[in-house]
Amino acid sequence: MAKTKKVATTLGTALAPKMVELAPGVTSGFVLHALNRAIVGVGPLPGAAAAADKALADHGNVDKAVREVIERHVAYAGAGGFVTNIGGLVTAAVTIPTNITGLALIQCRMVAAIAHLRGYNLEDSRTRSAILECLLGRDKVERSVKTHKLPAPPMAVATAPVPDPALNRIMSQQVASELLSRVVGKRAAVTVGRKIPVVGGVVGASADGYQTWQIGRYASRELLPRAR
Repeated sequence: MAKTKKVATTLGTALAPKMVELAPGVTSGFVLHALNRAIVGVGPLPGAAAAADKALADHGNVDKAVREVIERHVAYAGAGGFVTNIGGLVTAAVTIPTNITGLALIQCRMVAAIAHLRGYNLEDSRTRSAILECLLGRDKVERSVKTHKLPAPPMAVATAPVPDPALNRIMSQQVASELLSRVVGKRAAVTVGRKIPVVGGVVGASADGYQTWQIGRYASRELLPRAR
């Protein structure tokens, strides 16, 4: 299992940059669109602020509301991953954009709800840049800041003295590349898992849910409370 995961991760890392190069506007555009829809709402899902306010009303405590937001979105991500992976052959060219938009929407909504609960203005471009950066995960952010590919961690980005107009585009490209890497890597693991009935769907659900949980935990630690 560990060997399969390593091969899948390596494959995803190798292929994702090439896919982003082929369609940089489309993939980064997916991420920005997902962020906007996560904030304003889409279909049966109300916007991030409304979801956050409901969690706060239900629990009466910000920290408990944050935990509720994370748990709910982990469940969304796990169910979406299972549905996507359970049937048919893996056709990366078709399913990767769908998976990216779905996961990006769920994860953006979760982080945006956390940011709202912690007192950040979701209309502020600095907050939106920080939300996107959280989607990269702690390890990726720390490496990127260390190598100067990103200017600072999410908290510093969200509280910067002045907005950087180019930062949302940079963040969206980074997030698109990271999501492609995760999805391509997961598809490799799912393809191997299809040799055993139902395992492919379980792998997809587990990967999406666990990654969403990691991002939620990172966002909850990084986006410290601000005065409203």
